[in-house]
Amino acid sequence: MRKIIHIDMDAFYASVEQRDCPAYRGKPLVVGGPPTGRGVVATASYEARSYGIHSAMPCSRAVKLCPHALFVSPRFDVYKVVSAQIRQIFRRHTDLIEPLSLDEAYLDVTTDKQGIGFAMDIARSIKDAIRNELQLTASAGVSINKFVAKIASDMDKPDGLTFIGPSRVERFMEQLPVEKFFGVGKVTAAKMRQLQLFTGADLKRMTEADLVRLFGKSGHFYYRIVRGIDDRAVQPNRELKSLAVEDTFSTDLGRLDTMEEELGKIAGKLTGRLQSRSLKARTITLKVRFADFRLITRSHSLTYYTDGFDDVFKRASQLLQAVVSEDPMPIRLLGISASNFDRVKLASAQLSLF
Repeated sequence: MRKIIHIDMDAFYASVEQRDCPAYRGKPLVVGGPPTGRGVVATASYEARSYGIHSAMPCSRAVKLCPHALFVSPRFDVYKVVSAQIRQIFRRHTDLIEPLSLDEAYLDVTTDKQGIGFAMDIARSIKDAIRNELQLTASAGVSINKFVAKIASDMDKPDGLTFIGPSRVERFMEQLPVEKFFGVGKVTAAKMRQLQLFTGADLKRMTEADLVRLFGKSGHFYYRIVRGIDDRAVQPNRELKSLAVEDTFSTDLGRLDTMEEELGKIAGKLTGRLQSRSLKARTITLKVRFADFRLITRSHSLTYYTDGFDDVFKRASQLLQAVVSEDPMPIRLLGISASNFDRVKLASAQLSLF
């Protein structure tokens, strides 16, 4: 049986800024910006989150929620250095590390390099090292598989440590709201509620065939995970093919200006992820799902590599305008993906993570 830890740094970018600048401590801090124009929140301190500010929110909206918030530009070069220091702490305990971003990773500690013993004690040792050596806090989830460990790490933030042992996994999954399941967005959650499916226990009463009929191939995953079955291994050498961000809207969008406003939020979040990984891409792909559930994609390949918001948003907006001119039907989902990465940058980024 595997011992999996999911480590998630607490408000990582903002916490680094507050660590490095005492004047920011205890104050609502937004990393992103600027507060005017089309800036997007990369992350916010917990003081700012208490006002309803969250990542991917337009900075213009954030400043309305908290006019006295402090806005600082991201320092990705600094965050990458700190992330590498965190990875060094991980490597003291295991060689099986699967980074998800600069501030998040899965660790398989089934083989205990330091002979500590219990996975909870290993997680506590990692958290203590991050606090003592880097003056930052992390939350950790510990369980027998990746899915449950990830959910557990979010249960007691910030500075949390949650263990879901083998005997508790299935009961834990039964009590979990369907919104917490991987792949369940706003639209799928609404569909589940209409079907009187509110928790894992409700999903568990469904046959696998019925779940697949209702939710496609995700139904196989729901059937297994609600029973605590997740056989995915921690993959330290996973190759990144693309990065994507999408959003499904509670109300279909019919106006181009509203679509472009949402597209700007998506582009901001995507470029933040590119920059956090030191990646630049040549191909920008727009994903559109219409109100009648038809799905189309349109791509544009640049003659150069980019990680800039202006480039990504401009190309995606041009593709969207072409789509809308061809088919004026309202839209329920928009997404942007970046691919065709600079291979030198990709190799460098992956080596820095590993």
